[in-house]
Parts: sequence; C-alpha cells; structure tokens
Amino acid sequence: MAEFYDQVAGILYSVAIRIVGDADDAQEIVQEVFVQIWSKAGNFDPTRGTAIHWALGITRNRSIDRLRSRQRHSRLVEKMTAETDVSGVVPGGPGSHHLSGAELESVRGAVASLPQEQGAAIEMAFFSGLSHVEISESLGEALGTVKARIRRGMMKLREQLKRYL
Repeated sequence: MAEFYDQVAGILYSVAIRIVGDADDAQEIVQEVFVQIWSKAGNFDPTRGTAIHWALGITRNRSIDRLRSRQRHSRLVEKMTAETDVSGVVPGGPGSHHLSGAELESVRGAVASLPQEQGAAIEMAFFSGLSHVEISESLGEALGTVKARIRRGMMKLREQLKRYL
C-alpha cells in the first residue's frame, strides 16, 4: 500500500485540486480515497482496469460529491439567510417568537449535551446539508447507524426542549 501511495498520491491530489479548487478539500479527498482503497481493496477487479484508474475514478467521484455538497450547503445558507430575520427565527414558522437569552442558552446547552457522535451527525445533516449516505461515507459508519444516531439525538433534543415547542 505504501508503494502504491507513493506512486499515485500526487496524481490523485492533482485531480482532486483541479476539480474542487481547494487544497484542504483536495487533501481530505485523497485521504478518504486511500481509506476507501484500503477498506475496499477486495472490490478491485483487475479485469476492469488498472489500480491507478480505479483510484482515479474514486478520486473523481469523491471530488464531485464534495462540490455537490458545497453547492447544497451554499443553497441552504442562502435560503436560511433569506428566510430568517436577524434573530434567527423563521417568520411564520413553528415557534416564530423571539428567544430570550435564557432560551437560547437552553437550546445551546441541549445541543452541547448530546453525545459527540449524535451531535456530529446532526450538525452534518442539518447545518452542512449532507444526506444520510454522505454522512455515512464521511464518518465511515453504516447508514443505519447514522440514521439511528440522528434519530436518537433529535428525540433527546425534543425531550430537552419540549417546553419551547
């Protein structure tokens, strides 16, 4: 694996940076690609192409996924900015009253009190705009596990914040 890394890491990085245009994202993508190669090496079929072409395909797909994720996130931020007044409350939405400082502190405390895995999954889903599948891939967890974490976390938040609902 070390030899393969030495041979192709630069090429994969070049492809990733050309697609996403950001050095940090490109580095993360290359890391994710090598983790996937390591964990899915048994899926490589030499009759379908060379190992480098397999790695390039994974890099291309991950890079495009990253771009799409950015676009979804940008659209979500734009939508939220357009629909939200200065206080962060969606006009006409549920609970469309202004939260006091104590109420905001309760919400922050409820989110902070979640187990790290649940909080991270919820943040990725609701604040980063990632789909359950994307979260699963990003965390390297089974899809069912990600869905369960989000559900359990949301149930805990609902219970802790029910006085505001």
